[in-house]
Amino acid sequence: MISVNNLSVEFSAQVLFDNINYVINPKDKIALVGKNGAGKSTMLKIIAGLQKPTSGNVVVPADVTVGYLPQQMVLSDTATVVEEVRKVYSHLDNMHSRLQAMAEEAQRRTDYDSPEYHKLIEDMANLTDALAIADSENKEAELEKTLIGLGFERSDFGRPTSEFSGGWRMRIELAKILLQRPDVLLLDEPTNHLDIESIQWLENFLITKAKAVVLVSHDRAFLDNVTTRTIEINLGKIYDYAVNYSKFTALRDERIEQQMRAYRNQQKQIADTEEFIERFRYKATKSVQVQSRIKQLAKIERIEVDEVDTSHLNLRFPPAPRSGDFPLIIDEVGKAYGDHQVFDHATFTLRRGEKVAFVGKNGQGKSTLVKCIMGEIPFTGSLRLGHNVKIGYFAQNQAQLLDGEITVFDTIDRVAVGDIRTKIRDILGAFMFGGEASDKKVKVLSGGEKTRLAMIRLLLEPVNLLILDEPTNHLDMKTKDILKQAIKDFDGTVIVVSHDREFLDGLVEKVYEFGGGKVTECLGGIYEFLDKKRLASLQELERSAQPEAAPAKETKEKPQTADQPQPARKLTYAEQREREKTVKRAAKKVEEAEKAVEQREADIAAIEAKIAAGELDDDIYTRHAQAVKDLENAMSMWELAQMELDDLKKNFQ
Repeated sequence: MISVNNLSVEFSAQVLFDNINYVINPKDKIALVGKNGAGKSTMLKIIAGLQKPTSGNVVVPADVTVGYLPQQMVLSDTATVVEEVRKVYSHLDNMHSRLQAMAEEAQRRTDYDSPEYHKLIEDMANLTDALAIADSENKEAELEKTLIGLGFERSDFGRPTSEFSGGWRMRIELAKILLQRPDVLLLDEPTNHLDIESIQWLENFLITKAKAVVLVSHDRAFLDNVTTRTIEINLGKIYDYAVNYSKFTALRDERIEQQMRAYRNQQKQIADTEEFIERFRYKATKSVQVQSRIKQLAKIERIEVDEVDTSHLNLRFPPAPRSGDFPLIIDEVGKAYGDHQVFDHATFTLRRGEKVAFVGKNGQGKSTLVKCIMGEIPFTGSLRLGHNVKIGYFAQNQAQLLDGEITVFDTIDRVAVGDIRTKIRDILGAFMFGGEASDKKVKVLSGGEKTRLAMIRLLLEPVNLLILDEPTNHLDMKTKDILKQAIKDFDGTVIVVSHDREFLDGLVEKVYEFGGGKVTECLGGIYEFLDKKRLASLQELERSAQPEAAPAKETKEKPQTADQPQPARKLTYAEQREREKTVKRAAKKVEEAEKAVEQREADIAAIEAKIAAGELDDDIYTRHAQAVKDLENAMSMWELAQMELDDLKKNFQ
């Protein structure tokens, strides 16, 4: 479908890709992997047609559509959420306008027998058929299902996009791309701004509804669940495996091990042969054997071991200055935005040297509490920092705050003070910005490289309380492991906000769960926490949390808290009956939707039976394609009806 031919890319005399060839086939689910800076994002941009290679080309057939989600983009804020997403259907308005113009032209013309007139009528018929198929799909239902799957509430649909953070606006762009149903989806770190629940929904969408997918992600579980093919970019070359990421890593290590074993055996054979030749070169009685060995040596095809990128990040936090025994004391802390209480009565104390995690669904208050600790926003209650506490803070958008127009060296030079300025080159080298890399402008760096650069700024001054808000976003697998070890070795206190279960495992000894307007302390690591909650994964934690993003409903009652429980008001008989009727109506909609799905499936089976029996008529394949679309539409309606029923049951409990 898409062919990458002899692709080479050079930046400042540095080879990024060297004569690369591969093909993206229909329905391929490809994981594009490699260390930060290997060229993954560049590859996606070239396939999307946004960047030109130094040599070679990418052949995309004219009828193949491509959807591309970059790591970062400039977003407009001129519409509501639903208005912005509906823009993906603007091509249908254009098709209707073209059909109207054709109809008006047909009325004016009188050359009914001319080839031009017949061509006009044929074009009108084709456009009418295309519009009939497009209009038969329930686009509003699909739009609503996609937005809800990506974490939006129905009450968010009418809100202006300007009210949402950059991460939520990226979800809007992702929704637009998914609704376009392109032939090839190019997704660059799509999970960075998603919580666990939304990640699982996206996994299911990519597996069941997407066509071809090329995916860049640092999330091992996400890659394993979605992809069936892995392409590694390593030192300008690619290695293509028809397996998911975990199987690829095992096969790659096995390949290198086999190559090394064969290489060592061959080197021993060559050494033995050369020794024999040298030993008996000048003995007449051995001349025949010597000549034979020389010919044998010349014929040996030398085994080469694939070059492995052994460069790695040398990350170690400076020794932490000693703080008081209790670096952070939080007592009855709460935060509200207007009538909406994010959380309340948060009370806990951190001891010196503790490493803890903040977990919970997006919008439940994790980053909000961090901002309270940093003194960036007002709050209620008491929050005290201990004696001699010095905070090092890494925010989610830290990398985006860097000045793209200055160099890597200048970025650090402008914040370094004292003797540290004489060691900037050494520090940059330890973070894989050695040599010419330190003179690159920040704007040309990859997402992972920008994260590393932002991390350097964090290390310039010794701190004893590290607060890391989603620090693994944009980092490759190896760098994540190195960062995890550096945090484990750090002798100060650490707060990590993360959805990455694998990253938190073995790193933290205490978990604070955010949800339902409360902050709950849970002793033990992340898996101990999950076991105590009887959760198989963080996704169950996400499902148990009450959504925070929806605006608070108008009520005179004070929000219920753990310290101030509000007794539930007993419903009247009429209210109870009305609730039962509402649930019954929703259940009936589900039942009707299920019957519609069964009918569509029966229609498809009947048509396929005729095709199998050879009973072909002129439009049987057209009817089959329409029946498949009708089934997809019926499935969408069933899913929406089921979601509505589930919501009612949950709210009426």
